[in-house]
Formats: sequence, C-alpha cells, structure tokens
Amino acid sequence: MHLLSALLAASLLCKVADLDSVTGLYGQTLEIPCNNGAVKMEDILLVKWKYDKGQGKPGDLMVLNKGHDAVVSATDDYKTRVSMAKNFSLLLSGAKLSDQTTFTCMVAVADITEYPVAVVIHKSPAGVGISNIAEALEIGKLKKLGDCFARDANPAANITWLRNNEPLTDGKGISIKSSVLVDPDTGLSTTMSTLEYSALKSDAGAQFTCSTQHLLGEKLVSSPVNFTITYSTEHITLRVSPESPAEGDNVTLTCEADGNPAPTSFNFYIKGEVVKAENANKHILAHVSRNTTGLYKCSLIDNPLMESSRNISVNYLDINLSPSGKIVKHAGKALNITLQIDSSEKPAVSWTKEGVKLPKEPKFANLTYSDSGVYECEVTLKTLRRKASFHLVVQGAPVIKYLKKMDAKGQQIVLICEAEGSPKPVVSWSINGTVLNETSHPNGKITHKITVTPSADMTVTCTVSNEFGMMTQDLNVSSDPSGKNDKTQMVVGVVVGLLIATLVIGLAYWLYVKKSKQGSWKTGEKENGNSEEEKKLEEKGEENSQKAEV
Repeated sequence: MHLLSALLAASLLCKVADLDSVTGLYGQTLEIPCNNGAVKMEDILLVKWKYDKGQGKPGDLMVLNKGHDAVVSATDDYKTRVSMAKNFSLLLSGAKLSDQTTFTCMVAVADITEYPVAVVIHKSPAGVGISNIAEALEIGKLKKLGDCFARDANPAANITWLRNNEPLTDGKGISIKSSVLVDPDTGLSTTMSTLEYSALKSDAGAQFTCSTQHLLGEKLVSSPVNFTITYSTEHITLRVSPESPAEGDNVTLTCEADGNPAPTSFNFYIKGEVVKAENANKHILAHVSRNTTGLYKCSLIDNPLMESSRNISVNYLDINLSPSGKIVKHAGKALNITLQIDSSEKPAVSWTKEGVKLPKEPKFANLTYSDSGVYECEVTLKTLRRKASFHLVVQGAPVIKYLKKMDAKGQQIVLICEAEGSPKPVVSWSINGTVLNETSHPNGKITHKITVTPSADMTVTCTVSNEFGMMTQDLNVSSDPSGKNDKTQMVVGVVVGLLIATLVIGLAYWLYVKKSKQGSWKTGEKENGNSEEEKKLEEKGEENSQKAEV
C-alpha cells in the first residue's frame, strides 16, 4: 500500500502517451490494449486501469501490483464487467454506447507512463424494412410509396432506395426524405427514409427495395414490394380472330385498352348498329358469310371518340362442275368439262382420276376406253375446300387389237386375243381349248388366253361381242411347231354378212340376165328400159363384188 500511495503521488509527474482508439461491437466483449501489448511482466511494478467519467473526473477500474493478482477497484456498473488479460489489456464485456469514453492504462516501471485509448462502439441495424406501403401508384403524380426503417444502429444507418436493384436519387419524379430518432435509454439510432415517387408505365411489375450498409456489418436489404400502376386509357385496339375468316366461321371481335384499371365495357359498331358489351370486351359474329365483309369498330362507352376499326374480309368459295354424276359416252366422241368457280380470291385447283393425281385438268377431244373412270376436282382457298366429281363411262363396239399365238410345252400353243370395248366384250373361240386367264377389263381392254394342241393345220377364229357390235379375226394355226404356214386374216363380222348378201344379189342378177336373153316376148321399149335396169344392177353388183373382195 505504501508503494501504491507513493506511485499515486508520483503520478502527478507521469508521462502521457498519444491517444489511441479502438472500436468494439455493441453487446460483445471489447479488448482495450495497454500500450498495444508492449508492456513486459518482469519490468512492471504496477498496472492500473481507469476511465473518464466525464467533467474531468476519473473512475478506477482495476489495479495489478507486481507479484499479486489483479484487483477490481470499480464500484459502479464496471464492477462486474471488467477483467484483465495476461498482456494487461482491459477486457470489457457487454459493450454499451455509454462505454464510448477514454480508458487509460497507467504503467509504473522506473517511471510512470499513461496510455489513453478512446473507445467507440458500433452496432448494425436490427433490421431494415418498408412500412406504410401505398396501395397503388399513379402515372405522372408524385405519391408516397412507403417508409423504410433501419432500427437500433450506431452510428445511425444511411438508407438507399432501389428500383429493380438500381439506386434511386432525388430528382424528377423522386423525393427522398430521411430522419433519425435516438433511443434515450440505449442511445441507439433509428433511421427512417420516406420515398415519394411518380410512376411510369414501365413500373408495372417493378420491384422496390431499400438497403443499408453498416461500417462493421454486412449489407441489409428489405423485402421487395411492387405496386399497381394506375393510368388513364391512351390507346384502344380492335382485334379480329381468326384474322382471315371463311364462310361459316365464328369471328370474335376483341376490344383492348391500355388503361389501368382497364375499361370493362365497350361499344361495338356492327353494320351501322351500336352493340354495348357490359363488363366484357368481346363480341362474336356467328356463322359469318360473304355479306359480313365490311368495316367494324369498337370504342369506350364513356369516350366514344377513342375508337379502333378493322376491315373484315370473309373468304368464300363456290364451284359448279358440269356435267357431273355418271356420264356415258361413245368412244371417239368429244366431252367438254366445265368447272365454274366463284371465290373471294384465286383458289388452287387439283384433279385426280381413280385417286391418282393428274398433272392438269382433263380434256376429252376424242374419247377412248382408257378415259373411263371416276374424276374428282378439289378446289381450296385457305381453310375452304370444295370437291366435285363425275364418273365417265366410255362405251362402244369391241375391236380386236391383236390375235397371236405363242409356243408352249410340246405341241401346245397359247392363243392370245386382246380387244377393246365397253361394256366388257364376251370372248369366244372357234376351237375348244383350255382357258389360261382373262383380264379384268382395265381401261376397256380385255386379254383372253387359251391353250390348244392342234393335230393338223387349222383356222382359229376369235370373236368378241357386246351390245354395240361384234368383231371376228382368224388365225391360221399350223401343226408344224415352226409355224411357217401361219397366216392371220381379219374379217369383220359386218363385212362377212355384206359379202354373203352381195353373193346372193350377184347370183340373182346372173339368173335374171340369162332369162332375159332367152325371152322373145320383150319389146324394144321394154328392152331399152330393162337395159337401163340391167345396167344399174350390173353396176351395183360390181360395187358389191368390190366390197366382197375387200
């Protein structure tokens, strides 16, 4: 105690080092160094900590005499909060803002030196958030968006407002005002920042936040808020669906406005009539026709001058195929097909025969049996599709196209008779044979095959017939396998009949002439007259004889 008293008395003559500073965090233990930890245990006689109580009055905290433990000398709040580290630093628990004063470490060695340290206590805000949020913002009008609070900080927090993470600053359409409130009990500060904002259309869906960055803490950001942006209608648009309607479609007219809240009722102008749509922005034109084509409009009910219009053109397609249905014509005749089209635009036309696409529209200047079939035209215009068809049947007497033979096994010969005609000709042979096959009559053609085994040279006749006529053709078939004596001779059935008739007439004429020469009862006048008749009959006989030769 005598040493302490002597040192205390000598403290009036001690040296004072430069003032250091240390920063601590609120509520945590703060270490205040003594001469930055440069004091050595073996050199000291005494270490004493004290603090500035204000108005120049010191307050004792702890004392350490050489060879003894440190003793707490404080009698106030510090009594339970201070301790001394091995390096003589002062450990101060539960740091408070009231600890922001000067603490002094007095060290006695050969002389006495004081090391003052200024203490600063920092505290990050307890949190940051937005309150008093506006229900909606209005375009072109400055309106309070909300208040941002950063509570219980030291020093007082600085607040930044952000829109979509971009900082906002005071300026056109933006007003930011801040204030700080200090808690009298804790000394902690609460910062409040108020943002007034004039919205834009682009702010619809935008996110607003506020943030603060404390000196010794991390950045704090509030939860985002967004707003309904209200503004008057500036534009109105009439939409048509489908864009290019066809006859029979239902067309929807939709009136859209950009106001917020959007208008809910509209006027629709339909062929000179005004139709009100209450609490709706649509009007349906059911089963439109070509007469629906025209100008259509819509407008706001409370502002008819704000309107939008669209021209609607309805696509239509009518066709008429003449003739149609089943058409029966004779081979060699002509057939004119007419396709009449009445449409809103030029359509596409395609033709098929029996389901097979044709390269162009069919023309029939000279009908053949292969022209028979079902023809279909398809006319398309966007979504419209029309079809028409006709079934062409070409008829006529059968004609043998060829008659020939082919060698088969051994003495067998295959006879082939191919003919055209419609209805399907019936094929018959003048000889018995085994039928190999008969085609199904495609394109008016039929092929008939038989096998025969001739025992001698013979003439085989193929006859084809239908309701329109008959035709025969002969084929000389030799029993000689080499077939050198085969010869084909065609005789039309009608010509055969004509030949027989001509022979009969010729025979009658011969008998008549012979009798006339023998009769003496005929007069010269009758003889002259008969001579003329004889001359005519003779000419006719010669003509028939020529036909027979053919």
